[in-house]
Amino acid sequence: MGDRFEYALKFYDSIGVDAAEAIGKLKKFKLSIHCWQGDDVNGFEDKDGGVGGGLAVTGNYPGRARNIGELMADIDFALSLIPGRHRLNLHAMYPSSGKAGRDKLLPEHFGKWLKFAADRGLGLDFNPTLFAHEKAAGGFTLSDPNEANRRYWIDHCKATRKIAAHFGEALKTPCLHNIWIPDGYKDAPADKLGPRRRLKEALDEIYSVKYDPSHIVDCVESKLFGIGLESYTVGSHEFYMNYAAKTGVLCLFDCGHFHPTETVSDKVSSMLLFNEKIALHVSRGVRWDSDHAVVLDDELRALMYEIVSCGALERTLIGLDFFDATINRVAAWVLSARSVQKAVLHALLTPMKKMAVLQDAGDFTGILALRDALNAAPFGDVWDAFCSDEKKPSGDGWHKLVKEYEETELARRGA
Repeated sequence: MGDRFEYALKFYDSIGVDAAEAIGKLKKFKLSIHCWQGDDVNGFEDKDGGVGGGLAVTGNYPGRARNIGELMADIDFALSLIPGRHRLNLHAMYPSSGKAGRDKLLPEHFGKWLKFAADRGLGLDFNPTLFAHEKAAGGFTLSDPNEANRRYWIDHCKATRKIAAHFGEALKTPCLHNIWIPDGYKDAPADKLGPRRRLKEALDEIYSVKYDPSHIVDCVESKLFGIGLESYTVGSHEFYMNYAAKTGVLCLFDCGHFHPTETVSDKVSSMLLFNEKIALHVSRGVRWDSDHAVVLDDELRALMYEIVSCGALERTLIGLDFFDATINRVAAWVLSARSVQKAVLHALLTPMKKMAVLQDAGDFTGILALRDALNAAPFGDVWDAFCSDEKKPSGDGWHKLVKEYEETELARRGA
Protein backbone atom coordinates (compact mmCIF):
# COMPACT_ATOMS: atom_id res chain seq x y z
CA MET A 1 0.00 0.00 0.00
CA GLY A 2 2.83 2.39 0.86
CA ASP A 3 4.54 2.19 -2.53
CA ARG A 4 1.22 2.34 -4.39
CA PHE A 5 0.06 5.39 -2.45
CA GLU A 6 3.41 7.11 -3.03
CA TYR A 7 2.99 6.50 -6.75
CA ALA A 8 -0.56 7.90 -6.59
CA LEU A 9 0.68 11.01 -4.81
CA LYS A 10 3.26 11.57 -7.54
CA PHE A 11 0.77 10.97 -10.35
CA TYR A 12 -1.77 13.46 -9.00
CA ASP A 13 0.98 15.97 -8.23
CA SER A 14 2.00 15.78 -11.90
CA ILE A 15 -1.43 17.04 -12.96
CA GLY A 16 -1.67 19.67 -10.24
CA VAL A 17 -3.61 17.86 -7.52
CA ASP A 18 -2.56 17.32 -3.89
CA ALA A 19 -4.00 13.87 -3.11
CA ALA A 20 -3.14 14.10 0.60
CA GLU A 21 -5.07 17.38 0.79
CA ALA A 22 -8.01 15.71 -0.97
CA ILE A 23 -8.08 12.99 1.69
CA GLY A 24 -8.07 15.65 4.39
CA LYS A 25 -11.08 17.37 2.83
CA LEU A 26 -12.93 14.07 2.45
CA LYS A 27 -12.43 13.34 6.15
CA LYS A 28 -14.39 16.50 6.97
CA PHE A 29 -17.27 15.64 4.62
CA LYS A 30 -20.46 14.69 6.46
CA LEU A 31 -23.28 12.70 4.89
CA SER A 32 -26.74 12.44 6.45
CA ILE A 33 -27.72 8.75 6.70
CA HIS A 34 -31.50 8.20 6.57
CA CYS A 35 -33.05 5.94 9.18
CA TRP A 36 -35.99 4.77 7.04
CA GLN A 37 -33.97 2.43 4.82
CA GLY A 38 -33.60 0.03 7.75
CA ASP A 39 -37.29 -0.78 8.27
CA ASP A 40 -38.86 -0.09 4.85
CA VAL A 41 -40.41 3.20 6.04
CA ASN A 42 -42.71 1.54 8.57
CA GLY A 43 -41.91 3.76 11.54
CA PHE A 44 -42.60 3.25 15.24
CA GLU A 45 -45.96 4.87 15.73
CA ASP A 46 -48.72 3.08 17.62
CA LYS A 47 -50.30 1.80 14.41
CA ASP A 48 -49.45 -0.10 11.29
CA GLY A 49 -46.85 1.91 9.43
CA GLY A 50 -45.94 1.82 5.78
CA VAL A 51 -45.45 4.40 3.10
CA GLY A 52 -48.10 6.09 1.03
CA GLY A 53 -48.60 9.26 -0.92
CA GLY A 54 -47.11 8.00 -4.15
CA LEU A 55 -44.26 6.09 -2.47
CA ALA A 56 -43.61 2.36 -2.60
CA VAL A 57 -41.04 -0.01 -1.08
CA THR A 58 -40.32 -3.07 -3.20
CA GLY A 59 -38.77 -6.35 -2.09
CA ASN A 60 -38.93 -8.56 1.00
CA TYR A 61 -35.30 -9.28 1.87
CA PRO A 62 -35.18 -10.87 5.35
CA GLY A 63 -33.95 -8.97 8.39
CA ARG A 64 -36.02 -5.77 8.44
CA ALA A 65 -35.64 -3.83 11.69
CA ARG A 66 -38.84 -4.30 13.70
CA ASN A 67 -38.20 -1.93 16.60
CA ILE A 68 -35.98 0.94 17.64
CA GLY A 69 -33.37 -1.33 19.23
CA GLU A 70 -32.87 -3.31 16.04
CA LEU A 71 -32.83 -0.17 13.90
CA MET A 72 -30.23 1.49 16.12
CA ALA A 73 -28.10 -1.66 16.04
CA ASP A 74 -28.25 -1.76 12.24
CA ILE A 75 -27.34 1.92 11.97
CA ASP A 76 -24.44 1.40 14.36
CA PHE A 77 -23.11 -1.49 12.31
CA ALA A 78 -23.47 0.42 9.04
CA LEU A 79 -21.61 3.41 10.48
CA SER A 80 -18.81 1.09 11.62
CA LEU A 81 -18.11 0.34 7.94
CA ILE A 82 -18.43 3.89 6.56
CA PRO A 83 -15.31 6.08 6.86
CA GLY A 84 -15.70 9.48 8.51
CA ARG A 85 -18.11 10.99 11.04
CA HIS A 86 -21.60 11.66 9.72
CA ARG A 87 -25.19 12.62 10.53
CA LEU A 88 -28.45 10.74 11.08
CA ASN A 89 -31.68 11.74 9.34
CA LEU A 90 -34.96 10.94 11.15
CA HIS A 91 -38.62 11.06 10.13
CA ALA A 92 -41.31 12.08 12.58
CA MET A 93 -42.91 8.62 12.31
CA TYR A 94 -39.97 7.23 14.33
CA PRO A 95 -40.66 8.37 17.93
CA SER A 96 -38.49 6.57 20.46
CA SER A 97 -40.92 6.75 23.39
CA GLY A 98 -44.39 7.91 24.38
CA LYS A 99 -47.54 8.25 22.32
CA ALA A 100 -48.90 11.38 20.68
CA GLY A 101 -50.65 12.45 17.52
CA ARG A 102 -48.29 13.88 14.94
CA ASP A 103 -49.62 17.36 15.64
CA LYS A 104 -48.71 16.95 19.33
CA LEU A 105 -45.17 15.60 19.04
CA LEU A 106 -42.58 16.98 21.47
CA PRO A 107 -38.80 16.72 21.77
CA GLU A 108 -39.12 14.17 24.57
CA HIS A 109 -40.76 11.73 22.15
CA PHE A 110 -37.36 11.49 20.43
CA GLY A 111 -35.14 11.50 23.52
CA LYS A 112 -33.51 8.14 22.81
CA TRP A 113 -32.53 9.29 19.34
CA LEU A 114 -30.98 12.44 20.75
CA LYS A 115 -28.93 10.40 23.23
CA PHE A 116 -27.98 7.96 20.45
CA ALA A 117 -26.64 10.82 18.35
CA ALA A 118 -24.92 12.60 21.23
CA ASP A 119 -23.16 9.43 22.40
CA ARG A 120 -21.75 8.87 18.91
CA GLY A 121 -20.93 12.45 17.98
CA LEU A 122 -23.54 12.52 15.21
CA GLY A 123 -25.59 15.46 14.04
CA LEU A 124 -29.35 14.97 13.59
CA ASP A 125 -31.63 16.03 10.74
CA PHE A 126 -35.42 15.79 10.90
CA ASN A 127 -38.45 15.56 8.62
CA PRO A 128 -42.19 15.90 9.27
CA THR A 129 -44.02 12.79 8.04
CA LEU A 130 -46.88 13.90 5.80
CA PHE A 131 -47.83 10.42 4.53
CA ALA A 132 -48.76 6.96 5.89
CA HIS A 133 -51.61 8.46 7.93
CA GLU A 134 -55.39 8.46 7.80
CA LYS A 135 -55.46 12.23 7.47
CA ALA A 136 -53.29 11.96 4.36
CA ALA A 137 -55.33 9.16 2.80
CA GLY A 138 -57.17 11.59 0.53
CA GLY A 139 -53.93 12.64 -1.11
CA PHE A 140 -53.68 16.08 0.51
CA THR A 141 -51.94 17.56 3.55
CA LEU A 142 -50.76 21.19 3.61
CA SER A 143 -52.86 22.03 0.55
CA ASP A 144 -55.97 20.13 1.67
CA PRO A 145 -59.19 22.04 0.92
CA ASN A 146 -60.52 20.60 4.20
CA GLU A 147 -59.50 23.24 6.73
CA ALA A 148 -59.43 20.87 9.71
CA ASN A 149 -57.12 18.42 7.96
CA ARG A 150 -54.92 21.23 6.74
CA ARG A 151 -54.71 22.58 10.29
CA TYR A 152 -53.56 19.16 11.54
CA TRP A 153 -50.66 19.09 9.13
CA ILE A 154 -49.70 22.71 9.77
CA ASP A 155 -49.54 21.92 13.47
CA HIS A 156 -47.51 18.79 12.72
CA CYS A 157 -44.89 20.82 10.84
CA LYS A 158 -44.79 23.39 13.61
CA ALA A 159 -44.19 20.59 16.12
CA THR A 160 -41.39 19.04 14.07
CA ARG A 161 -39.64 22.38 13.60
CA LYS A 162 -39.60 22.79 17.37
CA ILE A 163 -38.10 19.32 17.72
CA ALA A 164 -35.51 20.05 15.03
CA ALA A 165 -34.46 23.26 16.75
CA HIS A 166 -34.14 21.33 20.01
CA PHE A 167 -31.88 18.78 18.31
CA GLY A 168 -29.71 21.50 16.82
CA GLU A 169 -29.33 23.33 20.12
CA ALA A 170 -28.57 20.18 22.09
CA LEU A 171 -26.02 18.80 19.62
CA LYS A 172 -24.52 22.19 18.74
CA THR A 173 -24.93 21.59 15.01
CA PRO A 174 -27.85 22.90 12.92
CA CYS A 175 -30.60 20.39 12.23
CA LEU A 176 -31.88 20.32 8.65
CA HIS A 177 -35.70 20.36 8.75
CA ASN A 178 -37.14 19.29 5.42
CA ILE A 179 -40.78 19.52 4.32
CA TRP A 180 -42.00 17.21 1.55
CA ILE A 181 -45.69 16.67 0.84
CA PRO A 182 -47.42 14.10 -1.42
CA ASP A 183 -50.28 16.39 -2.44
CA GLY A 184 -51.55 16.15 -6.00
CA TYR A 185 -54.03 14.67 -8.48
CA LYS A 186 -54.03 11.55 -10.60
CA ASP A 187 -55.81 13.31 -13.46
CA ALA A 188 -55.73 16.90 -14.67
CA PRO A 189 -57.25 19.21 -12.03
CA ALA A 190 -59.69 21.98 -12.82
CA ASP A 191 -57.85 24.39 -10.51
CA LYS A 192 -54.07 24.38 -10.16
CA LEU A 193 -53.72 27.73 -8.43
CA GLY A 194 -55.98 27.06 -5.45
CA PRO A 195 -53.98 24.15 -3.94
CA ARG A 196 -50.74 26.04 -4.39
CA ARG A 197 -52.18 29.14 -2.74
CA ARG A 198 -53.23 27.02 0.24
CA LEU A 199 -49.76 25.46 0.39
CA LYS A 200 -48.12 28.88 0.36
CA GLU A 201 -50.34 30.12 3.15
CA ALA A 202 -49.66 26.99 5.20
CA LEU A 203 -45.90 27.36 4.77
CA ASP A 204 -46.08 31.04 5.67
CA GLU A 205 -47.72 30.14 8.97
CA ILE A 206 -45.29 27.28 9.66
CA TYR A 207 -42.27 29.51 9.10
CA SER A 208 -43.73 32.45 11.01
CA VAL A 209 -42.26 30.88 14.15
CA LYS A 210 -38.61 31.96 14.23
CA TYR A 211 -35.75 29.88 15.64
CA ASP A 212 -32.05 30.50 16.01
CA PRO A 213 -30.49 29.69 12.60
CA SER A 214 -27.59 28.02 14.39
CA HIS A 215 -30.11 25.43 15.61
CA ILE A 216 -32.27 24.75 12.53
CA VAL A 217 -32.00 25.02 8.74
CA ASP A 218 -35.38 25.01 6.97
CA CYS A 219 -35.81 23.54 3.50
CA VAL A 220 -38.54 22.41 1.11
CA GLU A 221 -38.40 19.46 -1.30
CA SER A 222 -40.09 19.27 -4.67
CA LYS A 223 -41.27 16.30 -6.71
CA LEU A 224 -42.40 15.79 -10.29
CA PHE A 225 -45.01 13.12 -9.58
CA GLY A 226 -45.85 10.07 -7.49
CA ILE A 227 -47.94 6.94 -7.99
CA GLY A 228 -51.55 8.11 -8.26
CA LEU A 229 -50.37 11.73 -8.61
CA GLU A 230 -49.21 11.60 -12.20
CA SER A 231 -50.93 14.70 -13.55
CA TYR A 232 -50.33 17.37 -10.93
CA THR A 233 -48.06 17.82 -7.94
CA VAL A 234 -48.78 20.83 -5.75
CA GLY A 235 -45.21 21.11 -4.43
CA SER A 236 -43.51 21.34 -7.80
CA HIS A 237 -39.93 22.46 -8.42
CA GLU A 238 -41.06 25.85 -9.72
CA PHE A 239 -43.30 26.42 -6.71
CA TYR A 240 -40.61 25.65 -4.15
CA MET A 241 -37.77 27.38 -5.97
CA ASN A 242 -39.79 30.60 -6.05
CA TYR A 243 -40.94 30.16 -2.46
CA ALA A 244 -37.36 29.62 -1.32
CA ALA A 245 -36.11 32.63 -3.25
CA LYS A 246 -38.77 34.82 -1.65
CA THR A 247 -38.51 33.57 1.93
CA GLY A 248 -34.91 32.44 2.39
CA VAL A 249 -35.57 28.76 3.14
CA LEU A 250 -33.43 26.27 1.22
CA CYS A 251 -34.43 24.28 -1.84
CA LEU A 252 -33.79 20.57 -1.45
CA PHE A 253 -33.16 18.65 -4.68
CA ASP A 254 -33.91 14.92 -4.63
CA CYS A 255 -32.10 13.15 -7.47
CA GLY A 256 -35.17 11.05 -8.23
CA HIS A 257 -37.76 13.82 -8.20
CA PHE A 258 -37.28 15.22 -11.69
CA HIS A 259 -38.04 14.13 -15.22
CA PRO A 260 -35.84 11.18 -16.30
CA THR A 261 -34.15 13.42 -18.88
CA GLU A 262 -33.24 16.03 -16.24
CA THR A 263 -30.12 15.82 -14.10
CA VAL A 264 -29.64 17.52 -10.77
CA SER A 265 -25.96 18.04 -11.55
CA ASP A 266 -26.98 20.55 -14.24
CA LYS A 267 -28.87 22.62 -11.67
CA VAL A 268 -26.18 22.91 -8.99
CA SER A 269 -24.08 25.79 -10.31
CA SER A 270 -27.10 28.01 -10.99
CA MET A 271 -28.52 27.41 -7.52
CA LEU A 272 -25.21 28.03 -5.78
CA LEU A 273 -24.74 31.32 -7.62
CA PHE A 274 -27.87 32.73 -5.99
CA ASN A 275 -28.05 30.81 -2.70
CA GLU A 276 -25.70 30.58 0.25
CA LYS A 277 -26.51 26.87 0.60
CA ILE A 278 -28.46 24.11 -1.09
CA ALA A 279 -29.60 20.69 0.10
CA LEU A 280 -29.57 17.35 -1.73
CA HIS A 281 -31.12 13.92 -1.30
CA VAL A 282 -29.05 11.39 -3.20
CA SER A 283 -30.91 8.40 -4.58
CA ARG A 284 -30.86 6.47 -7.85
CA GLY A 285 -33.93 6.42 -10.02
CA VAL A 286 -34.34 3.72 -12.65
CA ARG A 287 -36.91 4.89 -15.22
CA TRP A 288 -38.75 6.80 -12.47
CA ASP A 289 -38.33 7.80 -8.83
CA SER A 290 -37.67 4.22 -7.80
CA ASP A 291 -35.26 5.02 -4.97
CA HIS A 292 -32.60 2.41 -5.71
CA ALA A 293 -29.50 2.21 -3.53
CA VAL A 294 -26.75 4.55 -4.73
CA VAL A 295 -23.83 3.36 -6.86
CA LEU A 296 -20.85 5.19 -8.30
CA ASP A 297 -22.38 5.98 -11.68
CA ASP A 298 -21.82 8.84 -14.11
CA GLU A 299 -24.53 11.08 -12.67
CA LEU A 300 -23.27 10.71 -9.11
CA ARG A 301 -19.78 11.64 -10.28
CA ALA A 302 -21.15 14.59 -12.25
CA LEU A 303 -23.15 15.77 -9.23
CA MET A 304 -20.20 15.77 -6.86
CA TYR A 305 -17.95 17.25 -9.57
CA GLU A 306 -20.26 20.26 -9.84
CA ILE A 307 -20.36 20.76 -6.08
CA VAL A 308 -16.59 20.55 -5.70
CA SER A 309 -15.87 22.64 -8.80
CA CYS A 310 -18.08 25.38 -7.33
CA GLY A 311 -16.07 25.22 -4.10
CA ALA A 312 -19.32 24.38 -2.34
CA LEU A 313 -18.72 21.12 -0.48
CA GLU A 314 -19.35 22.91 2.83
CA ARG A 315 -22.31 24.84 1.38
CA THR A 316 -24.18 21.73 0.25
CA LEU A 317 -26.12 19.65 2.78
CA ILE A 318 -26.17 16.11 1.41
CA GLY A 319 -28.22 13.16 2.61
CA LEU A 320 -29.19 9.72 1.35
CA ASP A 321 -32.84 8.97 0.55
CA PHE A 322 -33.90 5.60 -0.81
CA PHE A 323 -35.74 2.52 0.43
CA ASP A 324 -34.71 -0.74 -1.18
CA ALA A 325 -35.93 -3.99 0.35
CA THR A 326 -34.66 -6.20 -2.50
CA ILE A 327 -31.14 -6.28 -1.00
CA ASN A 328 -29.56 -6.40 2.43
CA ARG A 329 -30.69 -3.14 3.98
CA VAL A 330 -27.48 -2.54 5.93
CA ALA A 331 -25.42 -3.20 2.80
CA ALA A 332 -27.53 -0.60 0.98
CA TRP A 333 -26.52 2.05 3.51
CA VAL A 334 -22.84 1.12 3.40
CA LEU A 335 -22.59 0.77 -0.38
CA SER A 336 -24.44 4.03 -0.97
CA ALA A 337 -22.54 6.12 1.57
CA ARG A 338 -19.19 4.86 0.34
CA SER A 339 -20.26 5.50 -3.27
CA VAL A 340 -21.05 9.14 -2.44
CA GLN A 341 -17.69 9.47 -0.68
CA LYS A 342 -15.91 7.97 -3.69
CA ALA A 343 -17.67 10.44 -5.99
CA VAL A 344 -16.55 13.30 -3.75
CA LEU A 345 -12.99 11.98 -3.77
CA HIS A 346 -13.06 11.65 -7.57
CA ALA A 347 -14.00 15.32 -7.75
CA LEU A 348 -11.36 16.38 -5.21
CA LEU A 349 -8.73 14.57 -7.29
CA THR A 350 -9.67 16.46 -10.44
CA PRO A 351 -7.52 19.47 -11.42
CA MET A 352 -10.48 21.86 -11.52
CA LYS A 353 -8.50 25.11 -11.62
CA LYS A 354 -6.17 23.86 -14.31
CA MET A 355 -9.11 22.75 -16.44
CA ALA A 356 -10.88 26.09 -15.95
CA VAL A 357 -7.78 27.92 -17.20
CA LEU A 358 -7.71 25.67 -20.26
CA GLN A 359 -11.40 26.32 -20.87
CA ASP A 360 -11.00 30.10 -20.70
CA ALA A 361 -8.06 29.83 -23.08
CA GLY A 362 -10.16 27.82 -25.51
CA ASP A 363 -7.92 24.75 -25.13
CA PHE A 364 -10.66 22.14 -25.17
CA THR A 365 -8.24 19.50 -26.44
CA GLY A 366 -6.18 19.99 -23.30
CA ILE A 367 -9.28 19.41 -21.15
CA LEU A 368 -10.05 16.17 -22.99
CA ALA A 369 -6.45 15.04 -22.59
CA LEU A 370 -6.59 15.63 -18.83
CA ARG A 371 -9.90 13.80 -18.55
CA ASP A 372 -8.42 10.91 -20.49
CA ALA A 373 -5.44 10.77 -18.13
CA LEU A 374 -7.80 10.70 -15.16
CA ASN A 375 -9.54 7.63 -16.58
CA ALA A 376 -6.39 5.63 -15.83
CA ALA A 377 -5.47 7.47 -12.63
CA PRO A 378 -4.66 5.43 -9.47
CA PHE A 379 -7.83 6.61 -7.72
CA GLY A 380 -8.29 3.30 -5.91
CA ASP A 381 -4.99 3.64 -4.11
CA VAL A 382 -6.01 7.01 -2.71
CA TRP A 383 -9.38 5.60 -1.62
CA ASP A 384 -7.66 2.66 0.07
CA ALA A 385 -5.34 5.05 1.90
CA PHE A 386 -8.35 7.03 3.11
CA CYS A 387 -10.05 3.85 4.37
CA SER A 388 -6.82 2.76 6.07
CA ASP A 389 -6.49 6.12 7.83
CA GLU A 390 -10.09 5.77 9.02
CA LYS A 391 -9.55 2.11 10.04
CA LYS A 392 -12.34 0.94 7.73
CA PRO A 393 -12.24 -1.96 5.26
CA SER A 394 -11.21 -1.17 1.71
CA GLY A 395 -12.32 -2.88 -1.47
CA ASP A 396 -15.30 -5.15 -0.85
CA GLY A 397 -14.05 -6.16 2.59
CA TRP A 398 -17.08 -4.48 4.15
CA HIS A 399 -19.40 -6.95 2.38
CA LYS A 400 -17.93 -9.96 4.17
CA LEU A 401 -18.60 -8.24 7.49
CA VAL A 402 -22.18 -7.42 6.46
CA LYS A 403 -22.74 -11.07 5.54
CA GLU A 404 -21.48 -12.12 8.96
CA TYR A 405 -23.84 -9.60 10.58
CA GLU A 406 -26.69 -11.00 8.50
CA GLU A 407 -25.95 -14.54 9.65
CA THR A 408 -25.59 -13.66 13.33
CA GLU A 409 -28.19 -10.88 13.73
CA LEU A 410 -30.50 -10.30 10.78
CA ALA A 411 -31.28 -13.99 10.25
CA ARG A 412 -32.79 -14.20 13.76
CA ARG A 413 -35.49 -11.72 12.73
CA GLY A 414 -36.95 -13.90 10.00
CA ALA A 415 -38.48 -12.78 6.74
